Parts: sequence; C-alpha cells; structure tokens
Amino acid sequence: MNEKVTDKSLSLRQYLSSLGSVAVAFSGGVDSTFLLRVAADTLGENAVAVTIVSPLMPQAECSESADFCRQNGIKQIVIEFDALNEPVIVSNPPDRCYHCKKAIFERIIEAARQNGITHVCDGSNIDDVGDYRPGMRALSELGILSPLRECGITKEEIRIMSKELGLPSWDKPSAACLASRIPYNEQINQKKLLMIDRAEQILYNLGIRGSRVRLHGENLARIECDIERYNELIMTNRDMITDELHKLGFAYVTLDLRGYRTGSLNEVI
Repeated sequence: MNEKVTDKSLSLRQYLSSLGSVAVAFSGGVDSTFLLRVAADTLGENAVAVTIVSPLMPQAECSESADFCRQNGIKQIVIEFDALNEPVIVSNPPDRCYHCKKAIFERIIEAARQNGITHVCDGSNIDDVGDYRPGMRALSELGILSPLRECGITKEEIRIMSKELGLPSWDKPSAACLASRIPYNEQINQKKLLMIDRAEQILYNLGIRGSRVRLHGENLARIECDIERYNELIMTNRDMITDELHKLGFAYVTLDLRGYRTGSLNEVI
C-alpha cells in the first residue's frame, strides 16, 4: 500500500479503538465487509455484525454475510425486517431510503443496546458524499457513526486495503438494495423484487458482474452494464437472456445505451 493509504488505515484503527465497542451494520458488501474486518481485528469480541434480512436485499448477500462472519469468528446478529409491511416504503417516494434506513437502524441500535455495545457504525465512505442519498439524513438523526467517511477513505482505497487483508470482497461489484431498481413512486412488491433479483443473478452467472436490471412499470427490464460488455450481452447471450427474463415475467428486455451508473433513477429528480 502507498503511504497515504497506510496512514488512513492506521487512522481508521485508532478511530475504532477509541470507540471501545461497535456494532457494524453488515450487508456483506465491499464497504461493510472491510469495516467489520478491521473493527474485529481492532476490538476483538467488542465488534459485532448486525445484518438485516429483508425482501429488499439480494438473497445471495444474506448467505455471503453469514459465511463471512462464521469464517472469521465474528458474532453476527440477524434481524428480520419485512419492509413490505411499511406503507411509506412500499409507496416508494423519492425519500424512501430515509424511511427505510431509519427503520433499519432503529432496530440495529436496539440490538446493540441489548448486547452491551456502545456505538453503531455503517460503511459509508467519503465517495458517498454528494450524491442524492436521503438515507444519510436518517443516519445523522440517529447518531450513527461512519468511520470510513470520518477517516476520509475512498471506495478505491477500501478495495486496495481489502485486497491487502485478503478479503474476497475486494473486487466485488457494488451492491444496493433491490428497491433502487424501481423508479420512484412506482409501488414496490414481492413479485417485482424477486423478478429483479433473479434477473440480475442470471447476468451475474454469465460473468456480467456489476450489472443492474431496472424494472419500469410491471414488465419492462432496462439493463445497465459496463459498455465494454455490450458485445457479450447482445451478440453472445442475447437470446438466452431474453428467454430467461421472459420466463421471470418481463415482456420487454432493453439495454441502456449509457451503460451502468450508480443511482441512475435519481437522474429524473
């Protein structure tokens, strides 16, 4: 690692050490995996993982998070949260993420309290500042700490340090809740979430990693992927992808010519 990254790594460990005990909101993604590992290395049993199991999360993420905690000897607290019982989340307003984050972290705070943990942390990093992220307001209101952001650590630096630690997540594609594939003010339901999750798994199994399947209306899929993968998607796998997505309930399968970009549904706000 270069000197700058090494300094940030040291700063992060010092920051976590000063907290004494932490509950890390652990999804199994790149950021929270790195934060949890460093917290566990720094604080030992005083660092625990809290994982929310929800219909909004890809099914593969849940099993991967459990495997990581078991393999690394980290205590994991699993909380079931049926977001589809929350009317404001189901209605999917532009500030949906605020309401969802608030409900989730209220549960994590309670779990931390019951286990004698002083602080709750999330994996937000410095690159998360600036985009439209109403969920950040909920974190601020609830007093959630973001050590990676506080230490000025970028997404790229997280991947560098994750690789140095031997974490399998170092090159894992960025993930987000499945609701982020549905345009604002279009209702969220179990059927749509399953369609999206299974469609993205089909693309992942083909090696088209980091892709998104945005669901517009009831049955139009808008695929976003790296532009470099267009030929592979259209020329090599077009018929198979189209057939498989039709089986899931998509009547129309389209490709976004602008490629994959984080938060593309925010562009209409």
